[in-house]
Amino acid sequence: MKPVKKTQQDRSAHVMHDADSNDAEEEVVTSVAALIGILLTGLLYLVLPPDVIIGPNWLLLVVEVVFVVPLVIDVMTAWDLPHTARRMLVLVPLGVSTLALVVGVALFILTLPTDTHATNLLRAAALLWTFNILVFALWYWEVDGGGPWKRHLSGHRATDFLFPQQAAGEHWVPHFLDYLFLAFTGATALSPAETYPLTRLAKVLMMLEAVLSLTVAGILIARAVNLLG
Repeated sequence: MKPVKKTQQDRSAHVMHDADSNDAEEEVVTSVAALIGILLTGLLYLVLPPDVIIGPNWLLLVVEVVFVVPLVIDVMTAWDLPHTARRMLVLVPLGVSTLALVVGVALFILTLPTDTHATNLLRAAALLWTFNILVFALWYWEVDGGGPWKRHLSGHRATDFLFPQQAAGEHWVPHFLDYLFLAFTGATALSPAETYPLTRLAKVLMMLEAVLSLTVAGILIARAVNLLG
Protein backbone atom coordinates (compact mmCIF):
# COMPACT_ATOMS: atom_id res chain seq x y z
CA MET A 1 0.00 0.00 0.00
CA LYS A 2 2.85 2.41 0.73
CA PRO A 3 4.13 2.45 -2.87
CA VAL A 4 0.57 3.21 -4.03
CA LYS A 5 0.32 6.16 -1.65
CA LYS A 6 3.66 7.43 -2.82
CA THR A 7 2.55 7.17 -6.44
CA GLN A 8 -0.65 9.09 -5.67
CA GLN A 9 1.35 11.80 -3.93
CA ASP A 10 3.73 12.03 -6.88
CA ARG A 11 0.80 12.33 -9.28
CA SER A 12 -0.80 15.06 -7.14
CA ALA A 13 2.47 16.96 -6.99
CA HIS A 14 2.85 16.59 -10.77
CA VAL A 15 -0.67 17.92 -11.34
CA MET A 16 -0.03 20.90 -9.05
CA HIS A 17 3.25 21.59 -10.84
CA ASP A 18 1.49 21.48 -14.22
CA ALA A 19 -1.22 23.86 -12.94
CA ASP A 20 1.40 26.32 -11.68
CA SER A 21 3.26 26.04 -14.99
CA ASN A 22 0.06 26.73 -16.95
CA ASP A 23 -0.72 29.74 -14.75
CA ALA A 24 2.79 31.09 -15.32
CA GLU A 25 2.47 30.60 -19.09
CA GLU A 26 -0.91 32.39 -19.09
CA GLU A 27 0.58 35.30 -17.15
CA VAL A 28 3.41 35.60 -19.68
CA VAL A 29 1.02 35.47 -22.65
CA THR A 30 -1.34 38.10 -21.23
CA SER A 31 1.58 40.32 -20.16
CA VAL A 32 2.96 40.19 -23.69
CA ALA A 33 -0.50 41.09 -25.04
CA ALA A 34 -0.60 44.12 -22.75
CA LEU A 35 2.88 45.21 -23.87
CA ILE A 36 1.76 44.94 -27.50
CA GLY A 37 -1.26 47.08 -26.59
CA ILE A 38 1.05 49.77 -25.19
CA LEU A 39 3.16 49.81 -28.35
CA LEU A 40 0.03 49.93 -30.53
CA THR A 41 -0.99 53.21 -28.89
CA GLY A 42 2.38 54.64 -29.96
CA LEU A 43 1.89 53.35 -33.51
CA LEU A 44 -1.60 54.89 -33.64
CA TYR A 45 -0.17 58.22 -32.51
CA LEU A 46 2.43 57.87 -35.25
CA VAL A 47 -0.27 57.87 -37.95
CA LEU A 48 -2.56 60.51 -36.43
CA PRO A 49 -3.05 63.63 -38.57
CA PRO A 50 -0.73 66.54 -37.67
CA ASP A 51 -3.73 68.66 -36.64
CA VAL A 52 -4.45 66.50 -33.56
CA ILE A 53 -0.93 66.01 -32.16
CA ILE A 54 1.62 68.18 -30.39
CA GLY A 55 5.27 67.72 -31.23
CA PRO A 56 6.71 65.01 -33.48
CA ASN A 57 4.43 62.04 -34.16
CA TRP A 58 7.14 59.55 -33.18
CA LEU A 59 7.63 60.98 -29.70
CA LEU A 60 5.04 58.83 -27.89
CA LEU A 61 6.35 55.62 -29.47
CA VAL A 62 9.91 56.43 -28.40
CA VAL A 63 8.79 57.14 -24.82
CA GLU A 64 6.88 53.85 -24.73
CA VAL A 65 9.80 51.84 -26.13
CA VAL A 66 12.09 53.22 -23.42
CA PHE A 67 9.75 51.92 -20.73
CA VAL A 68 8.64 48.73 -22.47
CA VAL A 69 12.13 47.32 -23.15
CA PRO A 70 12.84 46.56 -19.44
CA LEU A 71 9.40 44.93 -19.18
CA VAL A 72 10.07 42.73 -22.19
CA ILE A 73 13.41 41.66 -20.70
CA ASP A 74 11.65 40.93 -17.40
CA VAL A 75 8.98 38.78 -19.12
CA MET A 76 11.31 36.89 -21.44
CA THR A 77 14.24 36.27 -19.08
CA ALA A 78 14.91 35.29 -15.48
CA TRP A 79 15.39 38.95 -14.52
CA ASP A 80 12.90 39.63 -11.74
CA LEU A 81 11.88 43.26 -11.39
CA PRO A 82 10.16 44.40 -8.18
CA HIS A 83 6.39 44.76 -8.43
CA THR A 84 6.56 48.53 -7.85
CA ALA A 85 9.09 48.95 -10.67
CA ARG A 86 6.91 46.93 -13.04
CA ARG A 87 3.87 49.07 -12.27
CA MET A 88 5.81 52.30 -12.77
CA LEU A 89 7.16 51.07 -16.11
CA VAL A 90 3.55 50.53 -17.23
CA LEU A 91 1.77 53.46 -15.58
CA VAL A 92 4.18 56.18 -16.74
CA PRO A 93 3.83 55.50 -20.50
CA LEU A 94 0.13 54.83 -19.97
CA GLY A 95 -0.25 58.23 -18.33
CA VAL A 96 1.63 59.85 -21.23
CA SER A 97 -0.64 58.02 -23.72
CA THR A 98 -3.74 59.22 -21.84
CA LEU A 99 -2.49 62.81 -21.95
CA ALA A 100 -1.82 62.45 -25.69
CA LEU A 101 -5.35 61.10 -26.15
CA VAL A 102 -7.00 63.96 -24.26
CA VAL A 103 -4.91 66.55 -26.14
CA GLY A 104 -5.76 64.84 -29.42
CA VAL A 105 -9.50 64.97 -28.74
CA ALA A 106 -9.23 68.64 -27.68
CA LEU A 107 -7.33 69.54 -30.87
CA PHE A 108 -9.86 67.56 -32.90
CA ILE A 109 -12.60 69.80 -31.49
CA LEU A 110 -10.63 73.04 -32.02
CA THR A 111 -9.61 72.30 -35.61
CA LEU A 112 -13.00 70.94 -36.67
CA PRO A 113 -14.48 74.24 -37.96
CA THR A 114 -11.55 74.81 -40.34
CA ASP A 115 -11.32 71.24 -41.66
CA THR A 116 -13.70 70.69 -44.54
CA HIS A 117 -12.14 67.46 -45.81
CA ALA A 118 -14.42 64.56 -44.91
CA THR A 119 -11.64 61.97 -45.39
CA ASN A 120 -9.35 63.73 -42.91
CA LEU A 121 -12.15 64.02 -40.36
CA LEU A 122 -13.09 60.35 -40.63
CA ARG A 123 -9.46 59.25 -40.39
CA ALA A 124 -8.75 61.39 -37.33
CA ALA A 125 -11.97 60.31 -35.61
CA ALA A 126 -11.42 56.60 -36.29
CA LEU A 127 -7.82 56.71 -35.04
CA LEU A 128 -8.73 58.68 -31.90
CA TRP A 129 -11.64 56.32 -31.18
CA THR A 130 -9.37 53.27 -31.50
CA PHE A 131 -6.71 55.05 -29.44
CA ASN A 132 -9.33 55.64 -26.75
CA ILE A 133 -10.25 51.94 -26.60
CA LEU A 134 -6.64 50.76 -26.32
CA VAL A 135 -5.70 53.29 -23.65
CA PHE A 136 -8.61 52.42 -21.39
CA ALA A 137 -8.21 48.68 -21.96
CA LEU A 138 -4.70 49.11 -20.57
CA TRP A 139 -6.03 51.14 -17.64
CA TYR A 140 -8.60 48.45 -16.81
CA TRP A 141 -5.91 45.76 -17.10
CA GLU A 142 -3.56 47.61 -14.78
CA VAL A 143 -6.11 48.92 -12.26
CA ASP A 144 -8.27 45.83 -11.66
CA GLY A 145 -7.24 44.17 -8.41
CA GLY A 146 -4.01 46.16 -8.19
CA GLY A 147 -2.59 44.87 -11.45
CA PRO A 148 -1.99 41.43 -13.02
CA TRP A 149 0.53 40.29 -10.41
CA LYS A 150 -1.74 41.03 -7.45
CA ARG A 151 -4.72 39.53 -9.27
CA HIS A 152 -2.71 36.33 -9.70
CA LEU A 153 -1.80 36.24 -6.01
CA SER A 154 -5.40 36.78 -4.92
CA GLY A 155 -6.74 34.00 -7.12
CA HIS A 156 -8.27 36.46 -9.62
CA ARG A 157 -11.18 37.42 -7.40
CA ALA A 158 -13.45 40.21 -8.61
CA THR A 159 -12.15 43.50 -7.20
CA ASP A 160 -12.68 46.49 -9.46
CA PHE A 161 -14.60 44.74 -12.24
CA LEU A 162 -17.04 41.83 -12.02
CA PHE A 163 -16.95 39.56 -15.07
CA PRO A 164 -19.92 37.21 -15.64
CA GLN A 165 -17.73 34.12 -15.12
CA GLN A 166 -16.69 35.46 -11.71
CA ALA A 167 -20.32 36.22 -10.82
CA ALA A 168 -21.12 32.58 -11.57
CA GLY A 169 -18.52 31.50 -9.01
CA GLU A 170 -16.09 30.00 -11.53
CA HIS A 171 -12.31 30.04 -11.07
CA TRP A 172 -11.71 32.15 -14.14
CA VAL A 173 -8.74 34.27 -15.17
CA PRO A 174 -9.42 37.47 -17.16
CA HIS A 175 -6.91 38.08 -19.95
CA PHE A 176 -6.03 41.32 -21.69
CA LEU A 177 -8.54 40.54 -24.44
CA ASP A 178 -11.33 40.57 -21.82
CA TYR A 179 -10.35 44.09 -20.74
CA LEU A 180 -10.09 45.11 -24.40
CA PHE A 181 -13.65 43.88 -24.94
CA LEU A 182 -14.74 45.82 -21.85
CA ALA A 183 -13.17 48.98 -23.27
CA PHE A 184 -14.74 48.35 -26.69
CA THR A 185 -18.25 48.02 -25.26
CA GLY A 186 -17.69 51.12 -23.14
CA ALA A 187 -16.71 53.12 -26.23
CA THR A 188 -19.57 51.84 -28.40
CA ALA A 189 -22.51 51.31 -26.02
CA LEU A 190 -21.26 54.02 -23.60
CA SER A 191 -22.16 51.64 -20.76
CA PRO A 192 -20.99 48.29 -19.40
CA ALA A 193 -22.37 45.39 -21.45
CA GLU A 194 -21.74 42.38 -19.22
CA THR A 195 -18.87 43.40 -16.94
CA TYR A 196 -19.73 45.77 -14.11
CA PRO A 197 -17.52 48.33 -12.32
CA LEU A 198 -17.40 47.72 -8.57
CA THR A 199 -15.20 50.55 -7.29
CA ARG A 200 -15.32 54.32 -7.70
CA LEU A 201 -12.03 54.31 -9.62
CA ALA A 202 -13.41 51.79 -12.13
CA LYS A 203 -16.56 53.87 -12.54
CA VAL A 204 -14.56 57.07 -13.10
CA LEU A 205 -12.41 55.40 -15.75
CA MET A 206 -15.48 54.09 -17.57
CA MET A 207 -17.11 57.53 -17.47
CA LEU A 208 -13.99 59.18 -18.88
CA GLU A 209 -13.80 56.65 -21.71
CA ALA A 210 -17.49 57.16 -22.54
CA VAL A 211 -17.15 60.95 -22.52
CA LEU A 212 -14.14 60.88 -24.88
CA SER A 213 -15.83 58.39 -27.19
CA LEU A 214 -19.08 60.38 -27.23
CA THR A 215 -17.18 63.62 -27.88
CA VAL A 216 -15.36 62.20 -30.90
CA ALA A 217 -18.40 60.47 -32.39
CA GLY A 218 -20.91 63.22 -31.58
CA ILE A 219 -18.83 66.08 -32.93
CA LEU A 220 -17.94 64.11 -36.05
CA ILE A 221 -21.63 63.39 -36.75
CA ALA A 222 -22.56 67.03 -36.14
CA ARG A 223 -19.80 68.22 -38.48
CA ALA A 224 -20.82 65.70 -41.17
CA VAL A 225 -24.42 66.94 -41.02
CA ASN A 226 -23.19 70.53 -41.24
CA LEU A 227 -21.09 69.75 -44.31
CA LEU A 228 -23.97 67.97 -45.97
CA GLY A 229 -26.23 70.89 -45.22
